[in-house]
Amino acid sequence: MSKDGSGGTGRRKFLQESAALGGAAALAGLVPSIALAQGARKIKIGLMLPYTGTYTQLGVAITNGFKLAIQEAGGKLSGREVEYATLDDESEPAKAADNANRIVNRDKVDVLVGTVHSGVQMGMVKIARESGVLHIIPNAGLGAATTQLCAPNIFRTSFANAQTTYPMGQVMAKKGHKTAVTLTWRYAAGEEMVAGFKDSFTKGGGKVIKELWLPFPNVEFQALLTEIASLKPDAVFVFFAGGGAAKFLKDYKAAGLKGKIPLYGSGFLTDGVLEAVGDAAEGVETTLHYGDGIDTPRNKAFRLSYAKAFKLQPDVYAVQGYDAALLLIAGMRAVKGDISKKREIIAAMEKAQIDSPRGKWTMSKGHNPVQDFYLRKVVGAENKVVGVAVKALDYPPAALCKMPS
Repeated sequence: MSKDGSGGTGRRKFLQESAALGGAAALAGLVPSIALAQGARKIKIGLMLPYTGTYTQLGVAITNGFKLAIQEAGGKLSGREVEYATLDDESEPAKAADNANRIVNRDKVDVLVGTVHSGVQMGMVKIARESGVLHIIPNAGLGAATTQLCAPNIFRTSFANAQTTYPMGQVMAKKGHKTAVTLTWRYAAGEEMVAGFKDSFTKGGGKVIKELWLPFPNVEFQALLTEIASLKPDAVFVFFAGGGAAKFLKDYKAAGLKGKIPLYGSGFLTDGVLEAVGDAAEGVETTLHYGDGIDTPRNKAFRLSYAKAFKLQPDVYAVQGYDAALLLIAGMRAVKGDISKKREIIAAMEKAQIDSPRGKWTMSKGHNPVQDFYLRKVVGAENKVVGVAVKALDYPPAALCKMPS
């Protein structure tokens, strides 16, 4: 446990609060007003997400998905009214800790939900560990959040960055690609995405001949595309998302590389952007834990409900927001809406099996989803699922999490 009080302090704080509140509950028969007062208070949920900039559409989709799940649960959490505190994190890591501290300590939220950008997530994890607030990550795949910095109160309903790209390394190696060039933004998510891909690609006999980078959120790709053309790899692997992904797909086609050098990516490359890019994404293969065409009653019902509610088609970000609420609902159901019972809420969330549109998934030791990853191919305006790349993937290894006691 480090001296900054970030890990064990959170656990001890939970246990102390639970013990104290447990004692109060034992006196409920003598002082019924305590339980009544707790029951009347609304559950305050803090949504700290990007609502401007490159990742705007991702933040909106996560918010929509989260609120849809709450609405389907009757608009309440086990009988408790819900209110939201919303903060635009601007995808700005330098502001992350201050913003998280503000929404936790000024707005007094019971649950902190966010974010998208892994750099911002680092600041949020710091505040969550220090404050002990229940924290659900609906997108950012910062590996440390569920490994080296794992904590009892921190859960993720999306993925670890390297978890989404590890399957694609296997897929490309099995296709017979021997050389590849990687390209992404140089920040935490990009570096971890490339690391996961390289791990499995090289294990399969492939070789990354060049790693290309550009600063986030720079989208000036032309010089890098020219370099790719000169290197002539068997294939190209990239990670981009949101507006950056849309521009890259268009630029890849405009540079004359589409159809000459096969393009692969994590699923974020093609999720939520297909209507904007036309045929530039046609045929691109990606791996992800969700696909538009998962042919199950659960997914079909979700997609219909989301489309009716928001007049939009849902994407993976909407699913992750939806599942963040499902996880919270599972925790709150176990305590009949008593948000003060943090230890019991955490235990229930750890054991939950989430019946998601992506397929059922469970929590790893580090509180990261153990889930199937699909191979998808862009066909028209759909990320068509063509198979399961890896089943029940728990990656990075759970042993990296040393949960504070």
